[in-house]
Amino acid sequence: MLTLDKVFDASNVLKEVIRPTACIHAPKVNPDCDVYLKTENLQVTGSFKVRGAYYKISQLSDEEKSHGVIACSAGNHAQGVALAATKNGICLPDGAPISKVEATKGYGAEVCLVPGVYDDAYAKAIELRDANGYTFIHPFDDENVIAGQGTIGLEILSQVADADVIVVPVGGGGLISGVAFTVKQLKPSVRVYGVQAEGAPSMVNSLKDGKIECLESVHTIADGIKVKEPGEHTFEYCSKYVDGVVTVSDDEISSAILHLIEKQKLVSEGAGATPVAAVMFNKIPDIKGKKVVCLVSGGNIDVTILSRVIKRGLL
Repeated sequence: MLTLDKVFDASNVLKEVIRPTACIHAPKVNPDCDVYLKTENLQVTGSFKVRGAYYKISQLSDEEKSHGVIACSAGNHAQGVALAATKNGICLPDGAPISKVEATKGYGAEVCLVPGVYDDAYAKAIELRDANGYTFIHPFDDENVIAGQGTIGLEILSQVADADVIVVPVGGGGLISGVAFTVKQLKPSVRVYGVQAEGAPSMVNSLKDGKIECLESVHTIADGIKVKEPGEHTFEYCSKYVDGVVTVSDDEISSAILHLIEKQKLVSEGAGATPVAAVMFNKIPDIKGKKVVCLVSGGNIDVTILSRVIKRGLL
């Protein structure tokens, strides 16, 4: 069960491995509101994912650890798991950015590339878990993982105490579940919004219809949130604690990546730029005159992809 005590415990455990990332003032994102950027793109491994992965593995029994761990990932969770574990196997979709694949190998993981998207990698990871007795580390639908991600909520409230709105990327929903749960326990007046890519609106559709739905296909440059189906836990937490989830187009994401490079001197991957895109293009309701925190969740983007994104953003 997810509790605030668990989030605080995760914060304490994570002190030995994570970097407390800054919230930087970025007024040029949208002149109608006061914007701050929570820079998890500067986190160890280049993404927030190390928080949930490390805390989850820290809570495993010695027996569970002895079997080795396996995970599925679009790339960022893989690096977090690999950093936290000594024996591991990671299944990534074969379209994962090369930088994420190589970084995961660099942390000591054995990588299995699976044809398709994240959901295909998940199926392969479960198959290998069952065949070899590994302990599976879910990237988002696990309450210890969610608690680890919730530590970002603690940091944002300590850094921007008078924040009115927090905007968070959404793929499977683990990050926003942790942040929204934590923030709503401590300061319920803060509104929390999620952002998905137009080509992968799994949580948007599920919340709209009041039940978990699986998309037939997903298409977006934001590989980190290219997920067909949200999790059971994350759907429940989003239904209860999130004020709304909006979508942004790939063109808007590209513009946000370019803005972060030009104006903020920050490199963000597509998923990490979605909150900035949502605020830039006025997708979040009632933010005029408000203090808004955009969670830039990761910075692991291939140089080749970055080149194409910049060109698209310039156009």
